[in-house]
Amino acid sequence: HPEERRAAVPGWQRFLTLESPGAEVVVEVAGQRTVVRSDDDGLVDATLEVDLPDAGALPVRLAAGERSATGTVHLASPDAARGVVCDIDDTVLVTGIATPLRAAWRTFVQPMTRRQAVPGMVGLLRELTSGAPHVPVVYLSNGPWNLAGPLGRFLESSGYPPGALLLTDWGPTPTRWFRDGQAHKRAALRRLTEDLPGVRWTLVGDTTEHDPALYEEFARARPEHVRAVLLRDVSRAEAALERFGEVPVVYGRDGDAIAGALPTVG
Repeated sequence: HPEERRAAVPGWQRFLTLESPGAEVVVEVAGQRTVVRSDDDGLVDATLEVDLPDAGALPVRLAAGERSATGTVHLASPDAARGVVCDIDDTVLVTGIATPLRAAWRTFVQPMTRRQAVPGMVGLLRELTSGAPHVPVVYLSNGPWNLAGPLGRFLESSGYPPGALLLTDWGPTPTRWFRDGQAHKRAALRRLTEDLPGVRWTLVGDTTEHDPALYEEFARARPEHVRAVLLRDVSRAEAALERFGEVPVVYGRDGDAIAGALPTVG
C-alpha cells in the first residue's frame, strides 16, 4: 500500500506482510526507468546507472504490477569529504533497549507520534552536517524495514537532517532464527567505504548494544574513513574523551554533552 494509507497502522500490524520474492519492479528516477527484481526477502537492493541532477532531494517512483509508490532520495554532494552514520534506537529515538519489555511496547504498540527524541541529538547532528552542502547522512539500525515509514516521518518532524535509512529484514535465515544485527551493520559500514570512498565518517551511536565494539572494529581497521566516534552513555555525568587507535571517541549522556566536547576533538 502507498505509505500515506499506512500512516495510522499500528507498529505490530506492519509486520503482517506478504513478501514478493523475485518480483519485477520498475524504478523511475530523474525521468529514467530501470527494471529490477526483488530479492529472496521481497526487498529491492540495486545499484542503478543513471544520470542525476545536482545534489539534493529527488523523487523516486516504484511500480510492481498495478501498484506503485513514491519516495524521496537524498543525493549527497559529489565532492563530499565528510558524512555521518547514526544509530537510531536510544541514539536519536528513545527506545530503552536495556529494558526489553519497555522497548517492545514502544516499538510494537506506541504510536510513533508519541515517541521522544533523545535530548540534544537533533542539535548535534545539525552541527555535524553544517558548513558544507548536502553532507551525506545515513541512519543505520537493526530495526526492521517495516517501520521505515514511521521512522522517516519521526526524523523529519523532529528536525533531524535528511538522510538514508539502512534497516534490516527481521525473520529467520537458513542458519538461524533471527538476522545477525552486527553483521548487518558491519556490512553496511563496509559498503559505505566502497560506495563513497572519499568520505570520512563520524559514527554516532550509544553504549546499550553493540555500537562501541562495532565502531571500534571499523575505526581500527579503516581509520582513514573515520573522523570520530560519538557515543551516548547515560551512565556518565560528564563527557569523556578516549581513542580507538588514531580515531577520537567522545562519550556523553546526551547530544548536548557530546556537542560540548567536540571542540576538544577539533
